[in-house]
Amino acid sequence: MEKKGVIPLIRELVSEEEIRSAYPVMSWLRTHLREDDYMNLVREARETDGYRMMVLENEGRIAAVAGFKPMITLYYGRFVWVCDLVTDPAVRSKGYGAELLKAVHDWARSNGYERVALSSGLHRADAHRFYEEKMGYERASYVFKYDL
Repeated sequence: MEKKGVIPLIRELVSEEEIRSAYPVMSWLRTHLREDDYMNLVREARETDGYRMMVLENEGRIAAVAGFKPMITLYYGRFVWVCDLVTDPAVRSKGYGAELLKAVHDWARSNGYERVALSSGLHRADAHRFYEEKMGYERASYVFKYDL
């Protein structure tokens, strides 16, 4: 990763101020969300779903953000669902996304979860290559949605 001697910091976001500080990077992925909507959804997801957020900081700036939640289903058993993973476009391809996703894997493992799963938009071919070739994920299913 980038400069020798500079070690990126990975940490979990806890306070509202910390969560708000991740919005500029998260907005690259969730372009439809205004900051207030983002804050309200994160707040509700934390309260009702156990949603958590981690960031990778490099030289004091947030370079990548991950949002995830622990889940239990009959299909996957005990697992962590990665809801959001985004790297600031200005620092992509430096390994930050991989390091942050590995931190989510470590969190899941140390908290007794058996696997990590996520979905990725059909049009995101670069992301699919990243998950399969760099991170060792395998395609397991299609995700369908129905708008009410």
